[in-house]
Amino acid sequence: VSNTGDDLDVIGVAFDAGMACVHVLFIRQGKVLGSRSYFPKVPGGTELSEVVETFVGQFYLQGSQMRTLPGEILLDFNLSDKTLLADSLSELAGRKINVQTKPRGDRARYLKLARTNAATALTSKLSQQSTVHQRLTALASVLKLPEVKRMECFDISHTMGEQTVASCVVFDANGPLRAEYRRYNITGITPGDDYAAMNQVLRRRYGKAIDDSKIPDVILIDGGKGQLAQAKNVFAELDVSWDKNHPLLLGVAKGADRKAGLETLFFEPEGEGFSLPPDSPALHVIQHIRDESHDHAIGGHRKKRAKVKNTSSLETIEGVGPKRRQMLLKYMGGLQGLRNASVEEIAKVPGISQGLAEKIFWSLKH
Repeated sequence: VSNTGDDLDVIGVAFDAGMACVHVLFIRQGKVLGSRSYFPKVPGGTELSEVVETFVGQFYLQGSQMRTLPGEILLDFNLSDKTLLADSLSELAGRKINVQTKPRGDRARYLKLARTNAATALTSKLSQQSTVHQRLTALASVLKLPEVKRMECFDISHTMGEQTVASCVVFDANGPLRAEYRRYNITGITPGDDYAAMNQVLRRRYGKAIDDSKIPDVILIDGGKGQLAQAKNVFAELDVSWDKNHPLLLGVAKGADRKAGLETLFFEPEGEGFSLPPDSPALHVIQHIRDESHDHAIGGHRKKRAKVKNTSSLETIEGVGPKRRQMLLKYMGGLQGLRNASVEEIAKVPGISQGLAEKIFWSLKH
């Protein structure tokens, strides 16, 4: 690590099997603060340099990265318009930013590290994808489908029947499509009625126009026969323009002691289900998507519960209405920040007088 107290971003690139990885090392005050790998799409016939130029432009000029622009950016290869990029970034930051492509000494070592990290991340991503491909092929064979290109899985989560959240996670041929995960707040049902919650989320998700590319091949319903019956009823009643008979509805129930590997699968709500051997790749992809769905639902649930908790302790303070409450949470970065703030800090929030700041301070302390 450099001792010069430099602020740099170092960008290394790797390319293999039609896939690119751009790895960014963030160096602040001469120390590696962190790093991250990105996998930009590589359209057929595109030069790698074009892909990375586009990535760099978007990364710095369109993202929220603006506020943390370093004094210098080291790149793995020559850009066709290095000066243009440096000028645009300098204008954005209001100070000079250098873009360098042939560094020496410490900087060359940083670049080598970024390049190595990019290659490692790419190898790992490719092997993960080939595993997902194998698992989905095995699943298609078990379900007697020509292929499984898109799967969606639903899970319901709540605390003692309150604040019900349904989650939908999506896998495509390469695994989790996190940008398409969704959470649905379920309302207007009897507390704890998971069947009604499943019924509501499926109607909201599928009772509308869907692009052909987004129609799932398999819809996994966590919760066994009863939940699968709900799903079948919803689909029977759907009046939509897309082919509602295309998705295969598959129920999955955990074993008696909820151990992974003891799952029972159901094609129909009646009759016996079937199990797959614990080493079956098809079972592994089902476990993977179901675990993702469960984590996503619980995460949404925690957020929702935290939100209720966060606001409820402020709701009891006289003089703090919804607008002031929002302003306080926004300025203090949440309830924890507000709890740790002094009276003087609270009084700096727009719309909060010294007297009200004291009232808020004491209410939160007791």
